[in-house]
Amino acid sequence: MGDVQHLLANNRSWAARMTAEDPTFFQRLATQQSPEYLWIGCSDSRVPATQLVNVLPGEMFVHRNVANIVVHSDLNCLAVLQFAVEVLRVKHIIVCGHYGCGGIEAAHANRTLGLIDNWLRHVQDVRNKHAELLSACQDIPHQLKRLCELNVIEQVINVCQTTIVQSAWQRMQALTVHGWVYGVGDGQLCDLEMSSSSSDELALRYQQAIANLV
Repeated sequence: MGDVQHLLANNRSWAARMTAEDPTFFQRLATQQSPEYLWIGCSDSRVPATQLVNVLPGEMFVHRNVANIVVHSDLNCLAVLQFAVEVLRVKHIIVCGHYGCGGIEAAHANRTLGLIDNWLRHVQDVRNKHAELLSACQDIPHQLKRLCELNVIEQVINVCQTTIVQSAWQRMQALTVHGWVYGVGDGQLCDLEMSSSSSDELALRYQQAIANLV
């Protein structure tokens, strides 16, 4: 029990500091949440969604899983997506991968880890789809970087092709999906220029984003 007590102490210090800076902060937070952003990121402990973009609690809705994957059979992810789009009415969905991702590395190397191998098969599908582009990379580190970027681009496509986002666009709801990558080594976000605000522009944005990686 004692090895987590410092987390509780940290929480009390944080809550006290937030209250000192803004006495009504938690009162406002308790009555509503109206974030403009949904973040779909990796579960990696080095990639804290709200911290790296410096937003406060209540400003970003977050879903995280290993290797920031979006598949149409994942009801957990789809439930988050539907709530964010249809109830919270977020204006931006950000799919964010990160360099040095263990899931990407395991998928690339066909590493056997157990149950998670089934999940990482989705990343291997991305790897196989873009085998020619990856084979043109100069070395393994370069391939891993590219696969990380390609995975984000493909997950943006998956988000955009859900019935949730398609329906939002059909009813002319303002919603843009973006693809970013985070550099764990320097703390910087990279915009992959894979952003779409409608079904009509999705194919062109995809082609351009892939072309930028060649």
